[in-house]
Amino acid sequence: MNSQPLVLASTSIYRSQLLSVLQIPFLTDSPNVDETPLQNEDARQTSWRLSRLKAEAVTARHPDALIIGSDQVALLDGEQLGKPMTHDNAVRQLRAMRGKTVSFFTALSLLNARTGDMQTEVVETHVTFRQLSDQQIEDYLLKEQPYHCAGSAKSEGLGIALIQRIEGNDPNSLIGLPLIALIDMLEKQGVKVI
Repeated sequence: MNSQPLVLASTSIYRSQLLSVLQIPFLTDSPNVDETPLQNEDARQTSWRLSRLKAEAVTARHPDALIIGSDQVALLDGEQLGKPMTHDNAVRQLRAMRGKTVSFFTALSLLNARTGDMQTEVVETHVTFRQLSDQQIEDYLLKEQPYHCAGSAKSEGLGIALIQRIEGNDPNSLIGLPLIALIDMLEKQGVKVI
């Protein structure tokens, strides 16, 4: 049984809540990483790179730990949708997404800081949004204010009312932490969840 500490390189309360489901003690640490996509980088590549960067960013503070990095990028009509950060940006994103299918790429990395071994996987989820009115978008944003979520919606909250269909292998991926993949990665490092 691996006795290394587990560190979540994230300040997201949603990722912390998801990781808590596994009932393994863990710490959180802020990776402070620039999340700007690189030129000519597609959504899958961006999420893959940033999840690894986040795990690596906290290694110096946790040299003996297993470190989890995760990143999510939404893609609509070939354009990456990041975190809107403002109400106006969220309105624009949700108007563009209504009636369409958006691909969410959620990358997960597990870094063994002790050995340097890094596992990374990108989980893709397709979300079809309802044909929303401008008023529905405004009402949703005023109630939930999802300005720090890629794609301006939280499926684990009221955002589920915006969604017509979700297709993917792990419902946790859409919230930001693919737990099915994480369990496999942890097992490869000698950590048994059950």
